[in-house]
Amino acid sequence: MALDLDRTTLNVQGKLSPGNLRAIEQAIKAGIHIVIASGRAYSTLPTEVTGIAGIEYAVTSNGAAIYRISDHTCLKQYKIRSASVDTILKMSADEPVTYEAFVDGAAYADRDLIENPVKYGTSLQAVEYVKNTRRLEPDIVQFIKAHMDELDSMDIVVRDAQMKQRIWERIAGADSEVYITSSVQQLIEISHRDAGKHTGLRFVTERLGISPDHVAAFGDGDNDVDMLKFAGYGVAVANASDNCRAAAHYLTKHHNEDGVAYGLREVLRCIPAEEL
Repeated sequence: MALDLDRTTLNVQGKLSPGNLRAIEQAIKAGIHIVIASGRAYSTLPTEVTGIAGIEYAVTSNGAAIYRISDHTCLKQYKIRSASVDTILKMSADEPVTYEAFVDGAAYADRDLIENPVKYGTSLQAVEYVKNTRRLEPDIVQFIKAHMDELDSMDIVVRDAQMKQRIWERIAGADSEVYITSSVQQLIEISHRDAGKHTGLRFVTERLGISPDHVAAFGDGDNDVDMLKFAGYGVAVANASDNCRAAAHYLTKHHNEDGVAYGLREVLRCIPAEEL
């Protein structure tokens, strides 16, 4: 069972609800392997989830890095090619954007983004998450250039949909060595072409000897689409993007209504039903 976090397993406050926690613990007790599958860097994963006994693996940075949680070991990494990083910066240099850089499980950003995340389109509910998880770099572009060979992934933070499409098309047309996706409207999320949550989930299932037919994945965003298609049972929460809903085999309740718990009990019926 692969679980996206933000806007899927976590509620609108970015917290794990008691209902979802009980359902996850029941699933683990029933013998189901639970895997985190997130766009977040490893160090920014919430301990209330990683601390659940029995959750073994975390697919992070949209599949660019896969970790064993028990000892925080990175089992697999895909680094963006330095030539791709150079292309990404050049294709967005003339736009009023900023960047987030992910290196070895840590997330970096500049002062303006950390201090004024709403200015860049961050929802009010996610402000504290950004402020508390990004490591400050005074010049994020220079930081990226200094770590060209070390990036798990990077985000371009844009101002509007037209800018997003324009930059996305430029990069996609200039470099076939990148995987481009998006979890929220203000982000273009870029990693090596072999990354993606589906790739990370495939690595874990092969390690466990489990067929994709016996895998369920929960998600809400466009960055979950490939993962839901890979899984034998793709489940989208009610608040999911149109693309995510189209890729899903099943729909469950809203992420703020214990959609994961409802999906486990009432949709997939893999744990005992109880009043939610």
